[in-house]
Amino acid sequence: MTEHTIRLLIADDHPVVRDGLSSMFASAPGFEVLGEAADGATAVRLAQELRPDVILMDLRMPGMDGLAAITELARLGLTARVLVLTTYDTDTHVLPAIEAGATGYLLKDAPREELLRGARAAAGGESVLSPSVAARLMSRVRKPAPQVLSRRELEVLELVAAGNTNREAAARLFITEATVKSHLLNIYAKLGVNDRAAAVTEGFNQGLLVPRGPAGGGS
Repeated sequence: MTEHTIRLLIADDHPVVRDGLSSMFASAPGFEVLGEAADGATAVRLAQELRPDVILMDLRMPGMDGLAAITELARLGLTARVLVLTTYDTDTHVLPAIEAGATGYLLKDAPREELLRGARAAAGGESVLSPSVAARLMSRVRKPAPQVLSRRELEVLELVAAGNTNREAAARLFITEATVKSHLLNIYAKLGVNDRAAAVTEGFNQGLLVPRGPAGGGS
């Protein structure tokens, strides 16, 4: 045998998916499936025991999910490459997984050859990304990083979101109306918007503003 056999650990909470992946890789030359895990905690334990070359990691699993498992594997200093294999390609899933230490990110509907090629590349330390994930990351990189609002700008935005006019906001903050307008222009520029309503909407989208519950007590 001329080339090194790539030893795999498969982590997925769906038995059918685990069986399918195990069969596919076991029948492919150059691969050996060492074990399977139905959750992140088991994946971490088996990774420590079996020392696989590559871990195929689902993200959505009960208990310790895939992201937490990737983070723990990195903390433990395990050398196994983690190839995320999931149905999700949104920013909220892709970026945290890669930042946590995943070598690659493929979707479960990828063709068989792409999965095999991805596992081989991951074993060699290469980054592996499905086309849709790569496109998302590129657009994210090209998008300028959001600028942080100053404390005063945030106060102005909160008052505007609460329905205050510029004059009312000025009175509450003990500043001039012209200063409020100046702060608003800075807020628009930083949030990439053109008016008050859009600024408030973007403030909620970015988590700068927190929705207020209905007034009044009672449970």
